Amino acid sequence: MKVSYHGHSVVKIETNGTNIFIDPFITGNGMTDLKADDTKADVILLTHGHNDHVGDTIDIAKRNDALVVAPFELGTYLGWQGLNVHQMHIGGTFEFGFGKVKLTQAFHGSSYTEEENKRIIYTGMPAGILFSAEGKTIYHAGDTGLFSDMKLIGEQNDIDLAFLPIGDNFTMGPEDALIAAKWLGAKQVVPIHYNTFPVIEQDPEAFANKVSSGKGLVLKAGEELELV
Repeated sequence: MKVSYHGHSVVKIETNGTNIFIDPFITGNGMTDLKADDTKADVILLTHGHNDHVGDTIDIAKRNDALVVAPFELGTYLGWQGLNVHQMHIGGTFEFGFGKVKLTQAFHGSSYTEEENKRIIYTGMPAGILFSAEGKTIYHAGDTGLFSDMKLIGEQNDIDLAFLPIGDNFTMGPEDALIAAKWLGAKQVVPIHYNTFPVIEQDPEAFANKVSSGKGLVLKAGEELELV
């Protein structure tokens, strides 16, 4: 299984011949190495409805005939846009041909902003994602503050790789993310959701160096690691 990071909260997973993107915010993302028009995806997994996470989902999914997996209300909205959607909700698990997806809770908001109409659309509760395939488990926390059930997530799952937001202001900051890393007990921890905007500027290397449970690892945009 190959996993790569592409700025903000964008993660790509290649497994079982399937290209999977989590939260493909590309257009307007100054931290990414990707171009939306060139992005090929078989599956898109979404944590919540904010524009910097839904990103280019509609265009990418239509161009690639990709399956979109999303929390129920967000999935309903995207289905109305003509996408092939599988709706889920927090605590639920589904075994797909490419791997197993479980949605965890996340403490944040979830809405999609249609700027041209000056309209904000409620898209249900936000989520984190546990993805398992090839005997490996990845946890993408989405946008969230620290919450004590991360201990339970760590106890119930043997997490090989965790992606945790560190930007502060909208999500956990580095200090709380370090606590989350300890509770989760992941073998490797990668910081996400930082430096895209001035208000979430952080030092990812300083965070990674302080991870005491598992290995803290900073991935540059486009950098890949392999889970074996």
